Amino acid sequence: MQIESLKVFRDLAETESFTKAAQINEVTQSAVSQQISSLEKAFKSLLIERSKKKFRLTREGEVLYDYSKQIIQTYDSLFSKLKEIKDIISGSIRVATIYSIGLHDLPPYLKKFLKAYPTVNVHVEYRRSNQVYEDVLSNVVDLGLVAYPTRETKLEIFPLRKEALVLICHPGHPFAKLKSIKLKEIAGQKIVSFDPDIPTRRAIEKLLKEHGVAVRHVREFDNIETLKRAVEVDAGVAIVPRGTVVEEVAQQTLAELVIEGIDLCRPLAAIWKKNKVRSPAVKQFLATLKG
Repeated sequence: MQIESLKVFRDLAETESFTKAAQINEVTQSAVSQQISSLEKAFKSLLIERSKKKFRLTREGEVLYDYSKQIIQTYDSLFSKLKEIKDIISGSIRVATIYSIGLHDLPPYLKKFLKAYPTVNVHVEYRRSNQVYEDVLSNVVDLGLVAYPTRETKLEIFPLRKEALVLICHPGHPFAKLKSIKLKEIAGQKIVSFDPDIPTRRAIEKLLKEHGVAVRHVREFDNIETLKRAVEVDAGVAIVPRGTVVEEVAQQTLAELVIEGIDLCRPLAAIWKKNKVRSPAVKQFLATLKG
């Protein structure tokens, strides 16, 4: 019996999915099944109830799951400590990020990190906000990058920075002649928005409600790139993170306005599963993001 087998079993127990457990451990589903069978033979116990209706651990499986977590955490801590002693920064980092951070905020930090630590492989997945949390909690990734981080008992939150939100519009829009605007002045405007379940959309909705500003939502999108394209064809105005429109403003395909009188910023953060051992590479990656 090896640590790898216990890790596969832990990941299977947490994800309740042979597919995800295989993905996390970079093996085939068949290999996952074989590892579980080997554990059952070693312990002479049935660990998983073979039912098509729902994944469920047996009583013995629940005990093994609890001890597997402890064993793997101890092993990971040992491995990480030995690397720190040898001052080795290597290995792989799996990151899930929302689109706006991954496409616009992350690249310069990633470039800096990879230049300093070329032996580290960073794999980045672009996901919706709720999927980032799911990936972190199910151990599919080491870190998640989100905006407006949600407090969760099973998560650690590492604040990074705050990013200003601005109003954008088509260069031919009457607003484009202005440098700034008051929030109440967008009342009645056609608004291009993020989907209702996206945290940035919820924060903007809350702000509009607090100031008694009613708008008309005409288009909704799940990512920043398609949202910007809609504003570029004058479908409406939008409130977006400033860092996501630097290129379009420079090329004059979009106009940007500061919203006066309010501190309109969104907090960015890294998240990881509580009690998860962070490797020297992950620790240095976080330090780079913070820096």
